[in-house]
Amino acid sequence: MKIARISRAAAAALALGVAAAGFASVPEAQAQQGFSGKSAGDIMVRARMIGAIPDEDASVTVIGGNVSVDNDWVPEVDFTWFVTDNIALELIAATTRHDVSSSVVGSLGKVSLLPPTLTLQYHFMPKERFSPYVGAGLNYTFFYKEDAPGGIVTSIDYENSVGYALQAGLDYALNDNWYANIDVKKIFLSTDVSINGGAITADVDLDPWIVGFGVGYKF
Repeated sequence: MKIARISRAAAAALALGVAAAGFASVPEAQAQQGFSGKSAGDIMVRARMIGAIPDEDASVTVIGGNVSVDNDWVPEVDFTWFVTDNIALELIAATTRHDVSSSVVGSLGKVSLLPPTLTLQYHFMPKERFSPYVGAGLNYTFFYKEDAPGGIVTSIDYENSVGYALQAGLDYALNDNWYANIDVKKIFLSTDVSINGGAITADVDLDPWIVGFGVGYKF
């Protein structure tokens, strides 16, 4: 199931890239006087509202059963630096909080995540108002404020972890500086969980989708 989901995510990103590449052959007659688009050296700062949607097929090994993690919507800030007109680096920062439960042991309490993610992007049609992009990169997730629910689970600890990410999105230039943006990321995230001081250990696969929309300003 997970391989199929990874394949679908990769296929979706590839399809977007192929479609955008086809559009890139259209002459830039649409360009308006005074509109420069994206260029090497530009820095774009975006503010987005993002939804962190954990994979419904997330699992807990060792103790068995499935894990359920609720969704969360939070504000996010990201910074993008254009190395060339087409290639850019993006760093995102946001924090989310989730209720976690297991089909075997019940509630696993609450946990907060800080998942800074750095992606290498390719922007199609950077001089056009509609400019889609795809990306891939690395994620490092910090887990904090782990609150055990009590009862049979008296303590819980999530280990910080490294994962990787795929990304696809679209910028629309409102003018030469302001952009509207939609963005989708798939983060492949696993963490080791220690329950009741290590009496129970588990490997939890979260693999969340990150869906966002917002505005950006290009400097």
